[in-house]
Amino acid sequence: MILLKPLFLIAFIFSSTSIANDILPSATATFESSAKEQTLDGVIEAVKKATMSAQVSGRVTKINFDVDDLVKKGDIILQVRNTEYQARLQSAKASLKEAQANLKDAQLEQTRISGLFKDKMISASLFDKAKAQVKSNEARVSASKANVAESSEQLANTTIRAPYSGVVVERHVELGETIQPGKPVMTGFSLDKLRVAVDVPQRYINAVRKYNSARIIPLTNENHATNVNSMTIFPFADPNNHTFHVRANLDSGVKTLFPGMLVKIAFKIDDTKRLLVPKSAVVHRSEVVAIYVIGEDNQVRLRQIRLGHTFGDKIEILAGLSEGEMVATDPVKAGVMLKQQAESTHE
Repeated sequence: MILLKPLFLIAFIFSSTSIANDILPSATATFESSAKEQTLDGVIEAVKKATMSAQVSGRVTKINFDVDDLVKKGDIILQVRNTEYQARLQSAKASLKEAQANLKDAQLEQTRISGLFKDKMISASLFDKAKAQVKSNEARVSASKANVAESSEQLANTTIRAPYSGVVVERHVELGETIQPGKPVMTGFSLDKLRVAVDVPQRYINAVRKYNSARIIPLTNENHATNVNSMTIFPFADPNNHTFHVRANLDSGVKTLFPGMLVKIAFKIDDTKRLLVPKSAVVHRSEVVAIYVIGEDNQVRLRQIRLGHTFGDKIEILAGLSEGEMVATDPVKAGVMLKQQAESTHE
């Protein structure tokens, strides 16, 4: 009976049968440049998250959205009673018209007095008084225009609109409630741009800065990682736990990640060469991990190996295989050929 022992060649050696490379799919074990990663826990955040607050006082007359509702940019979220603000605007516009009329009269008077002054029919003091009256009315017009602008803005602020498209996550007011300036009314965030917030231990931060590369790995599906397009690394460490806060920004339009989710973020901290083979070549037999190796004599042998990390469709071999050796990428066919070799030796 032959026992499988770690890192040793299993002695399936046969003498006569030749295996053609074109019959058995194979690949060569090669050293390839691959990133060494450090995986940490992170939390998904929305880049755009805001709490809308009231800018005027008044009674809430309409609430158009509630928690979990989708809101488009520019949609009316909430309406404040605006009768008083409309009246203020009309009054400001009337005052402006009056000031403009007074200015026009003062300008006509200044023109008339200017002619008399040139003919030396009035004193300089009367002419100066006419000029002062024009300037005074010009100032009243400017003040009235400012009052109209302010009243218009206050009226517009009775209608609270969404600053961007997103989801409502919290409502802070009720219908009929009287609100004051600064009162929070609704909180929401956008799903268009997301980022991952993570605290990186200081022993890794120099490597994180150097390579500036990371992958986001969902806990629900580790095979669907998302690349980070940029990172923001805080320039100081937390004095309590000595970690650096990092924000890793994702591309727009990621559909499988949502704010608040816990994810794994794999930071690139080194770039080394590793011995890689296709994952399809690896065989699991109970607690034994092995691979079918095609020798120089075209004989198939089953060899126990020790695995490392996975890199896409390839896997790292830590021990049991050397660079340049051929491995079978179809273990089923390799197993059949190994059996045929065994039968051949017993004939």
